[in-house]
Amino acid sequence: MNALSTPELNHQADSSGQASLLRFITAGSVDDGKSTLIGRLLYDSKGIFADQLAAVSRSKHKRTVGDTIDLSLLTDGLEAEREQGITIDVAYRYFATPKRKFIIADTPGHEQYTRNMVTGASTADAVIILVDVSKVKLGDDGSVELLTQTKRHSTIAKLLQIEHVIVAVNKMDLVNYDRTVYDRIVGAYTEFAQSLGLSDITAIPLSALAGDNVVDRTDNMPWYEGPTLIELLEGLSVYDEAHAAPFRFPVQLVARHNGHEANDFRGYMGRVESGKVSVGDKLVVQPSGVEATVKEILTFDGPLQQAVAGQSITLLLNEYVDVSRGDVLAGAAQPATLLKQVSADVCWMADEPLDLRRKYWIKHGTRQTMAKVKSVDSILDVNTQQRQAVENGAEGLKLNDIAKIQITVQQPLAADAYDDIRATGAFILIDEVTHQTVAAGMIRLES
Repeated sequence: MNALSTPELNHQADSSGQASLLRFITAGSVDDGKSTLIGRLLYDSKGIFADQLAAVSRSKHKRTVGDTIDLSLLTDGLEAEREQGITIDVAYRYFATPKRKFIIADTPGHEQYTRNMVTGASTADAVIILVDVSKVKLGDDGSVELLTQTKRHSTIAKLLQIEHVIVAVNKMDLVNYDRTVYDRIVGAYTEFAQSLGLSDITAIPLSALAGDNVVDRTDNMPWYEGPTLIELLEGLSVYDEAHAAPFRFPVQLVARHNGHEANDFRGYMGRVESGKVSVGDKLVVQPSGVEATVKEILTFDGPLQQAVAGQSITLLLNEYVDVSRGDVLAGAAQPATLLKQVSADVCWMADEPLDLRRKYWIKHGTRQTMAKVKSVDSILDVNTQQRQAVENGAEGLKLNDIAKIQITVQQPLAADAYDDIRATGAFILIDEVTHQTVAAGMIRLES
């Protein structure tokens, strides 16, 4: 979708006819108006309760004059956030319109808290990249300089394969709703997005504080003929590629009876991360490679003949095979790739730099095993989108660095490329001493 095009609205519903769910995040630089935008969405769509409004109105940290509500306080709930006027942690909010249900993640803009943005983005279907018109440098020669955080968050959105990108050019009231300013900013972002490889981009001019083009349309921008933000969000199509992918079932728990029953019940509990499974299907246990056949599919509500991605089930097999937590049950025709050497893109999330001499825990699905970073191949420059080669693979990573690395794992991982199946293509690295998450990774299978 071209950045300047008017999207064709297509209100979504699931197979039961109920309004479908869209998960989205707001991202951008510091004080771009992310929390205010979400507050405006909640307030104008009647998505907040009267007691919440009253509490916000009485807040000692309110930064508005008179009876005007400080909408940013609806999501900035931490005391430190309200004191400083910034977002630190990820805040999740649920609201619904007659056409759709939404879960919003309000993520921080500070570079220091980029790791929190990664957390919020990991499950998102769409991202709203806010661009503050008052901070973008517009040169007399026609040049436009976007902020580094705008570029970093866009890069992360691409790495995490977020399906839809909405560029919200915010605070248009500060430039008297000038269309020329809007067009120049959108043109610069479109050029940058093309260098990233982002394709589904939609731009919208708005003012979160004044409410222009968020839920209600105003007369301040008659030159904009596209949908409001809420109309755009209601119309985004969300195709869950996990349903069409090969079957993947990371085993969370092996369930046995209590020892006093005659039948030998042995069920494998977990969540179907991709694909579908039916009674009678041939599966392979990974990493052992032993094959088995599905005998029964059980749920809390009763047995099923078939289960699909997103369902939590218990699988019973015809054969007595060795299956433990951390194993993956996959379709025998299209099993996952077993990896002991992992090539991946990572976002480094720890204050302490990467130390190639140390060991880390790698958490992949339900499996946790020891890992060692063998080398750092390249580090991505978010401004130029160029990868800078690392000589001898000996350089450590610092907070917020995005890099391609090679990892050696103690036990093989049943994995897929992140671009193909998110659940079995993603992992985190954990410090074995502090137990802090130090990196989030996306597996890339070499072709």
